[in-house]
Amino acid sequence: MGAGRIKLIVSDVDGVWTDGRIVYAGAEIEIKNFNVRDGLGVKLAQRAGIEVAVLTSRSSSALARRCSELGINDVRQGASNKLDAVKEMLAERKLTFEQLCYVGDDLPDLAPINNAAISAAPSDAAPEVLAAVRWKLEERGGHGAFRELVERLLRARGEWDAVVESFHGAKITAENI
Repeated sequence: MGAGRIKLIVSDVDGVWTDGRIVYAGAEIEIKNFNVRDGLGVKLAQRAGIEVAVLTSRSSSALARRCSELGINDVRQGASNKLDAVKEMLAERKLTFEQLCYVGDDLPDLAPINNAAISAAPSDAAPEVLAAVRWKLEERGGHGAFRELVERLLRARGEWDAVVESFHGAKITAENI
């Protein structure tokens, strides 16, 4: 169950990348607030050779846009059974649960959490989820929790110092995150 074996992070969105609020602007528009630190977390994971996939029971064009900006190719929206969806994701990549890190915040996330090698939840997740996860994050959903997860994973792999060093003198542009 070591961090070095993780090849895929599957993340819920509402309550992890957002604070869980849903804002409607008229009949057609849904607004989501994403934290740029989470975007950097995605890029850091990708740079370390860890694929990031998104799994949510809702559907949102804002999420599709954000994932496209971040280069996340596997975005599964409208998932009614998250465990089945995670099993499909792993099978498509010829991976096992021992290579999975799953992050979620509410009851529909419990089955993948219970099967993943490393599971995590933001500090404001449902009590049942916090009781089940291996890593309880300090940040709340929508406030950099995903970024915290990636940093913790890279620290556990012994890769964090090299990541930080790579940013000294580097030119980072908005397109990157």
